[in-house]
Amino acid sequence: MGDDHDSGPPSPESRAPWERPLADQRYRNRRSSKPAPSAAPQSDTPASERRGLDRFGRFSRRDAPPSDSISVAELVQRVGDTGGQRVVEPPAPKRADPPRDNPPLGSKPPNSQPPNKPLPPPPIAPAAAEWISSDPPSSASPRVVSETGGSRLALNKIRRRQRVKTISRSAVAFLAVLSLTLTGVVWGYLRTIEGGFEQIAALDTNSDDIVDALGQLGDETYLIVGTDTRAGASGEIGAGTVEDAEGARADTVMLVNIPADRSRVVAVSFPRDLDVERPVCQGWDNNTGTYTSESFPAASGDKLNATYALGGPKCLVKVIQKLSGIKIGHFVGMDFAGFERMVDTIGGVNICSPVPIEDGILGTVLPASGNQMLDGRTALNYVRARHVEAEGNGDYGRITRQQKFLSALLRSALSNNVLLNPGKLNGFISAFTSDTFVENIDTKSLVTLGRSLQNVDAGAVTFLTVPTDGTNDWGNEIPRTDEIKALFQAIIDDEPLPGEERAKDSDETSTSSAPSTATTPVPEATLVSAMSPYNIYIDVSNASGISGQAATAADQLAAYGFQISTIGNFSAATGLANVQASATVVRYAAGNEAEAATVASAIPGALLVLTPSMGDMVELVIGSDFGGTVVAPAYPGTSLSAEPSSVDTSASTSLPADIAAVNAGDTTCV
Repeated sequence: MGDDHDSGPPSPESRAPWERPLADQRYRNRRSSKPAPSAAPQSDTPASERRGLDRFGRFSRRDAPPSDSISVAELVQRVGDTGGQRVVEPPAPKRADPPRDNPPLGSKPPNSQPPNKPLPPPPIAPAAAEWISSDPPSSASPRVVSETGGSRLALNKIRRRQRVKTISRSAVAFLAVLSLTLTGVVWGYLRTIEGGFEQIAALDTNSDDIVDALGQLGDETYLIVGTDTRAGASGEIGAGTVEDAEGARADTVMLVNIPADRSRVVAVSFPRDLDVERPVCQGWDNNTGTYTSESFPAASGDKLNATYALGGPKCLVKVIQKLSGIKIGHFVGMDFAGFERMVDTIGGVNICSPVPIEDGILGTVLPASGNQMLDGRTALNYVRARHVEAEGNGDYGRITRQQKFLSALLRSALSNNVLLNPGKLNGFISAFTSDTFVENIDTKSLVTLGRSLQNVDAGAVTFLTVPTDGTNDWGNEIPRTDEIKALFQAIIDDEPLPGEERAKDSDETSTSSAPSTATTPVPEATLVSAMSPYNIYIDVSNASGISGQAATAADQLAAYGFQISTIGNFSAATGLANVQASATVVRYAAGNEAEAATVASAIPGALLVLTPSMGDMVELVIGSDFGGTVVAPAYPGTSLSAEPSSVDTSASTSLPADIAAVNAGDTTCV
């Protein structure tokens, strides 16, 4: 800080490392003052190698010639003074080689310089000059490691986008793997289900009995058969024993038609004791589920269920196809055990019974009336009971119960309780596949059919029963052949059916119509003789709007000996259910005047209505004027007037108006 400050150049040791000379000046002085050898031997080695050059023409570190020293800081300063331009200094003049002989003692070396004279800067290689000039030093403020230079908000957005990308890519990968896995699982599940079907031979799709095959193009028709075999699991659940009845019979026969436009579903039931003509049939062994070499000749006057016992599914399909003219494309058979298991897997079925069910063989089935939940065993007895005294109509009461039960089962199976419950749905499908024997049924066709019917309302599902006309001497139900043909022709032509409630076009009337009393020329009054009520079969229908009126009248009529065929709500031929009428009428066709007059004699105030579409049946329609009183009918042989009060012309087709119908959408408990 004072006079003792040394103004001379600092020593190399006092400088910072980057300020020290690149070469030590004293090194050159020592080398210059080193005495040379007295004589250098002659050698053939080139001068370059003797001077210490390597094979690339560079001086080795040991023998490199002295160079002018310059610090890195001075070198950078010089480059900065050029403004960042490329600076290449001319190479320094080539130094003369030192003399080989040692100089005289005390003399100076030839190229020696004073020790304090500043040395010229060394030459800068072109590559080094370019690198230094292209990246000039600049002042920089300190930075945090890994800092991007953006604000904190920008950094958060960047991180958020990166997280979203990562999550999105992970989700896509997961969904791809999940989709592939589920596809494999579903495919394997469907293959397992399809493998559970027992395939048999049943169909005859090229039969000459098929009517208007072109008009049935696109329709799906299933023949569903419930067998009452007494062997195996069916015998264990109370169906009976093999000693009671060998083989298997068709306890339930139902033909289900779905038109090509999938606008409705029609199920037609056939009484098990229906009188049929059996064609030539190959023998059937129910125990093995195969056909035998035995052949049965054609026969008439056979029961429908017996044709199955002898000829199995093939024979039954031929008989139904001849009766209906419908092309049967699918066959489904199920025994009692499978039926019970299906009901149990969906948690039971809720049904309405207007009366308690007491069967003469099965005992008490339902101890009380009203809505109640049925488990598998109770449901099986409910649809099997044939000897219910309260119904008084044998097999027809059983058919009506079967149709109502299937309607409830359909509503339950299509509800969210089953479709959205994997356990119930899987159990229902497993029970269906494990206890059925089918032809032309697979998982693909069932899935396709289910999708096509997903928009069909329950009101568009109708259950009908083929019309019959009492029984013959063998106890067989006599089919009304012409009216059965008309019924199935209406199904083929997609015409309105009794009990059906499909959505109608806007130009169609939506009002219900009672039995028509259109002004039509009334036939002249005729006198007929009263008949015995034991020979008169009648249908009793309720159009009063009061629940239970038809059942009340039917019970009283049966007490006087009338044969009750069916009991239910009135259904006009227009397809409108639950028709309400004010007058109580007896409907009949020409030729049945004596029967109609005898029935009217037991109902005070009943009117006769001539209805050509009634065929051989007589129907009592209870109106709102019915007082609940039924009197003894006229004594057989008594003269009665058969003058009709009106003629019913409401039926535009030849369909019988007394066809028993159950609508799947009807949830009323009557």
